[in-house]
Amino acid sequence: MFGKPTRRFFMRVLIYPNGMNASQNTALFSAIVEAPFGAIGIRTEPGIIREMVYLPRSFNEKAPSDQLSELAARQVERYLSEPDFRFSLPLAEVGTVFQRKVWGAIAAIPRGDVLTYGQVAKQIRSAPRAVGQACGANWFPLIIPCHRVTASGGIGGFSNQDDGTGFHLGVKRWLLRHEGVKGFE
Repeated sequence: MFGKPTRRFFMRVLIYPNGMNASQNTALFSAIVEAPFGAIGIRTEPGIIREMVYLPRSFNEKAPSDQLSELAARQVERYLSEPDFRFSLPLAEVGTVFQRKVWGAIAAIPRGDVLTYGQVAKQIRSAPRAVGQACGANWFPLIIPCHRVTASGGIGGFSNQDDGTGFHLGVKRWLLRHEGVKGFE
């Protein structure tokens, strides 16, 4: 699923304050797919998906700009209607060795199941906080389903975000409901 890690590191925080005009930022994305919780932005580079991000409702749908973003948009739409759909897309080689280990463990969690950060940590012989940090660094959140990882006492965080609006936790709740997981409403 993952190629070798890149040596470049990026800070992946996309925060769009209420006053920002989201339509000005659609140029960042090769496609934007409408979702029940807002939208999903897709960034491509030649031959690879560079990133997928959750976007608030202020972002309008954007038609795919190339064949790969069209394929990705169709697969996102398919997942949004069929939670058992499995993605098949060429992903950018990103992340540290440790992050990729965490992401591999998360990718193995079946739809409808959740594991806690501690359970994933035990599987890979790490610590729950480190697992949470790797979840937050996930460049492909639908494909590597970090929403399937929760805290031992509740839903936990999501996408390394604390935006004050609850947007990202709302996305996590929607995805878990969509996949048939109960108890995190």
